[in-house]
Amino acid sequence: MNDTQSLPTLPDRLSVNPRSPYHVAEIFEHDIGIRLNGKERTDVEEYCISEGWALVSAHKALDRRGQPLMRTVKGTVEAYYR
Repeated sequence: MNDTQSLPTLPDRLSVNPRSPYHVAEIFEHDIGIRLNGKERTDVEEYCISEGWALVSAHKALDRRGQPLMRTVKGTVEAYYR
């Protein structure tokens, strides 16, 4: 797997939402994994490694614009390519 040298480096803060200023489209061309407090999470919408938090959706709850409600989970955040 020498393909990791051609992958872009993962930023300190990244968002899945294309309207966010922290969204980087070329990173999402590859599989990304997020580990929060040693446990792999698949429902992360945005993360910040240096500040130690991740935004996850609050199940099926929606706001008045139809966007999912988010809650902040704090801890050790690791981002990696799968």
